[in-house]
Amino acid sequence: MGTRTMTGSASSGRRRAKLRRRMMMLATMTVLLASCSTAGAQPPDPLPAAYPMHTGIVATTFWVGEIFDPNASDGSQVYSTYDSQWAAHYGGCDGVVINRDCTTEPRSAENGYFPTSMTPRENPFYLDLPFDDINDPGAFARRAAVIPWAAERGYGGHDTDPAFSYMKNRWVQISNGPRTCYGQIQDAGPGQYNDADYVFGPDDQRPENTKFNSAGMDVSPALNGCLGFSDLNGEDDHVDWRFVDAENVPDGPWRTLITDSGVTP
Repeated sequence: MGTRTMTGSASSGRRRAKLRRRMMMLATMTVLLASCSTAGAQPPDPLPAAYPMHTGIVATTFWVGEIFDPNASDGSQVYSTYDSQWAAHYGGCDGVVINRDCTTEPRSAENGYFPTSMTPRENPFYLDLPFDDINDPGAFARRAAVIPWAAERGYGGHDTDPAFSYMKNRWVQISNGPRTCYGQIQDAGPGQYNDADYVFGPDDQRPENTKFNSAGMDVSPALNGCLGFSDLNGEDDHVDWRFVDAENVPDGPWRTLITDSGVTP
């Protein structure tokens, strides 16, 4: 039998077929390698919790050492609902003492909105919200059911522990127009102490409180200055606010001194 000579078109066809087989093998190997490399990988971390925003809330100002009503059981800021020695632990009057009265003062960005006449031992960026999860029996009874972070690490299992607060030291993001600042919860109020629908609800509920122009939050002098309030101690400033996890709090003067103390009965 004579020798058969391969034509040019047949030769190029075989080269193309070999090339396709090699490309398919490489693709298969790539998929196998990728599946091997991810076989022991952990699932991605969940996205940070997104807490609902509360809008157009009246915010008034309070400060450590203030006594605005000596005849009321909740008329003094010498102590807070979470700390019976708040003024002592904080370092004294968060303002200026005039005729033995602890009064507030303007705060400036020049010194990070810190007080001018004393050195605080705890974060001067503090606030309150109307849910007292320690001393209000109704709030204490349902706190594990209504507080969004109650089951998270470090909080779960404390629902019946009266020496543990789910609220104290939690961070809150507060905005007044273009200004946004952050503070830690250190007290409860104003006016109400079991307003879970407003504090934790997803529907931008209005506060139950009708005092102080229906205020839904008190802020410290540092937050008053940081947010650019129109009055040192008024009832006409409005804010938007929401809870924020500690790891999502950006750098700022509010992180200069972070409060981590627990409940002091």
